Amino acid sequence: MHPENFEITYNMKVLKFGGTSVGSPENMRAVIDIIADGEQKLVVLSAMSGTTNALVEIAGYLHKKNKDTASVLIGNLEAKYKKVVDDLYKTEESKKQGLQIVKASFDTLRSFTSGTFTEVGENTIVAQGELISTQLFTVLMTELGYNAKLLPALEFMRIDEDKAADLPSIRKLIQPVIEKAGSAEFYITQGFICLNANGDIDNLQRGGSDYTASLIGAAIDSEEIQIWTDIDGFHNNDPRFVSNTRKIDQLSFLEAAELAYFGAKILHPQTVLPARVQNIPVRLKNTMNPADSGTLITSESDGKGIKAVAAKDGITAIKIRSGRMLMAYGFLKNVFAVFEKYKTPIDMISTSEVAVSLTIDNTKYLNEIQEEIAIFGDVEIDTDMSIVCIVGDIISEEKGFASKVFNALDGIPIRMISYGGSRYNISVLVPTVHKKVTLQAISDKVLNN
Repeated sequence: MHPENFEITYNMKVLKFGGTSVGSPENMRAVIDIIADGEQKLVVLSAMSGTTNALVEIAGYLHKKNKDTASVLIGNLEAKYKKVVDDLYKTEESKKQGLQIVKASFDTLRSFTSGTFTEVGENTIVAQGELISTQLFTVLMTELGYNAKLLPALEFMRIDEDKAADLPSIRKLIQPVIEKAGSAEFYITQGFICLNANGDIDNLQRGGSDYTASLIGAAIDSEEIQIWTDIDGFHNNDPRFVSNTRKIDQLSFLEAAELAYFGAKILHPQTVLPARVQNIPVRLKNTMNPADSGTLITSESDGKGIKAVAAKDGITAIKIRSGRMLMAYGFLKNVFAVFEKYKTPIDMISTSEVAVSLTIDNTKYLNEIQEEIAIFGDVEIDTDMSIVCIVGDIISEEKGFASKVFNALDGIPIRMISYGGSRYNISVLVPTVHKKVTLQAISDKVLNN
């Protein structure tokens, strides 16, 4: 029914489908309808929706040495997957293969209910979601007559000692994995999971399947990277909080990177970089509405002015005030050295003659950081803040852009402003309780005015 003589083409399109897109047997079949257009593809899949959260919960109970509760949760999740297998396949042979796949992963989960439990164990548990979904999907494609081959991501996805993606290693390793699999119409692989520098199972953090797709796309010099989710593409504001948002047809890599980093949930923040380096177009599409063109991200911007706004929550603001900063060199270097020591990135920064304010979103070492920077001056900490990021080709905007933004924010308490560091963004820090009204004000008075 389907041709078997596909040659291996390394610049094939890479398509990623998220947890909702493969969250049920019906959705899996819908994905096959989308990808089965006669072109060779490499398909990256997330775990079925809800699975990663369930696995994280199981790992949490194992950390707390509550193995009885963990065992109950493992049994509940296994029962759900057995029903998925029963609903997914028509032939007894496929059902048998599906149950074997489920059994192997759940045997792995149960192996951690005895003995000590470590971070490696947690990462192994969380990885089972992608391992199951991709294997079940590949069996389904085979049952339907497609030439589909599984590419085990753990054989080529790598991160280094700093947990950063190791693209040179990925590029080197993926080709022999594809060649070992042989020619196929579809190559299926896992998003999110990888091996770390110690050779242990690890991951690219939440949302990392997008990043996997971009890294693979860059590694094989893909024609295009497509990220399929349950929304038509980037919107010009957050539809969860703001009315009358609209889809953006095109963005530049830099505009998309700013939006993703500062809170747009549709795309993992690191996704754009590998594609940008290799100049590979990225397209965001909706599994539930495949006819829509989505959002295309390329090296080109489609015009001047403000495109969109996004918000990032969970921000902590830190202010260091010191008379010793006045006319002193080396002050900022010493402050930044503390954040470097604790590997804590800084999002925003604002300085005056006697003070510096900055923001972080990782508070793991906040107490240690606060203690060390206190030697430089008085330290103030503000929590429960949000960065609201306004994105577009801003420098090219006609005069009056800044006044338009700040007039829109009149009456909203702004803690910090960042403008000029990038031609593509202006960011303001506001208390999270004022985030929604800030987003709506920008929508009403800037984006739709």
